[in-house]
Amino acid sequence: MLRPKIPTNPLPTGIVTGTARSDVPAVPRQTPAPAPTAPARPTVQLTPGAVVAVIGGGTAVVLVVGAVLVSMLLAVAVTAASLAISALVIRSLVASQSHR
Repeated sequence: MLRPKIPTNPLPTGIVTGTARSDVPAVPRQTPAPAPTAPARPTVQLTPGAVVAVIGGGTAVVLVVGAVLVSMLLAVAVTAASLAISALVIRSLVASQSHR
């Protein structure tokens, strides 16, 4: 194994005390600028007219969604009723054919 003849990182053998240099001026630490604070008032301000518009829009959405759901329910009910009537007619036709 190779060993260097000159130590690359010599460790101090005794107590090491630093000496202060008087020719280098001390640099004061600069504090970072404070972060901007949030505004005290809310960013979204609703006027009475805007509140009425939001309520009206919400009501319209509820009515449209309700109408779509009711129409889908009625479509399913009409389809089920027509299938049931068709099944009864076909059953009665098959039964009348077998009795002849």
